[in-house]
Amino acid sequence: MIIDERIVSEAIASTYFEKFKNSLDLDVAIVGGGPSGLTAAWKLASAGRKVGLFERKLSVGGGMWGGGMTWTSIVVQEEAKGILEEAGVAVREFKSGYFTADSVAATAALAYRATSAGARVFNCTSVEDVVLREVDGVKRVMGLVVNSSPVEMARLHVDPLVLHCKHAIECTGHDVEMLKTLVRKNGVKLNTPSGGIEGEQSMWADVAEANTVRHTREVYPGVWVAGMAANAAFGSYRMGPIFGGMLLSGVRVAEAIDALL
Repeated sequence: MIIDERIVSEAIASTYFEKFKNSLDLDVAIVGGGPSGLTAAWKLASAGRKVGLFERKLSVGGGMWGGGMTWTSIVVQEEAKGILEEAGVAVREFKSGYFTADSVAATAALAYRATSAGARVFNCTSVEDVVLREVDGVKRVMGLVVNSSPVEMARLHVDPLVLHCKHAIECTGHDVEMLKTLVRKNGVKLNTPSGGIEGEQSMWADVAEANTVRHTREVYPGVWVAGMAANAAFGSYRMGPIFGGMLLSGVRVAEAIDALL
């Protein structure tokens, strides 16, 4: 076989833009491809929902990919180890109640499970705004405004593209980028104690792990928070390289949204 470079380019362009065009109207748009976002994408796609995941960086995984301080090992508690095992990840007990897994294997497994279930992942794609609509007198987020991350980094004046969704999940971690934009540009009130973004507090892993799951919910019509974004939205603590709460949060948000669709 003689390789024709033009056909290679045509294949990439055709298949990518087919995927993008088929993602312009989604059941669920997930902003951020960390462990909670990947888990939510996997579970929702497995339930037959049309899911698109948008990750600003070149690779998915968020904080999970690098383990703790680039040491590629993570810890989960007993309540969450079954999620990794279901994904096909080898999990080993270190001490009673503490289980370890390879961070690269865990990230790769979650990404494979999500994409093989039908979730579409768009890397190097930044969400710079949301689409607002008024439905029966109530404003609701109905879509995302996306742009190329290199365009954003270079501060080029390039107009974005838009897609619609029934629900959007904020999974951008500590930064809660989508919520910040929503509040800053529209002055809306969130379903948080102050009506705004409470902000992340310092390390307290035990409380943070429980709160990651407890704070996973809809915070504005059409917008849900999961993972570390849930803690940042509700003013809880950071937890470091223990990821059980992130996985459980991804499952919880997927189950809640699936029940509404």
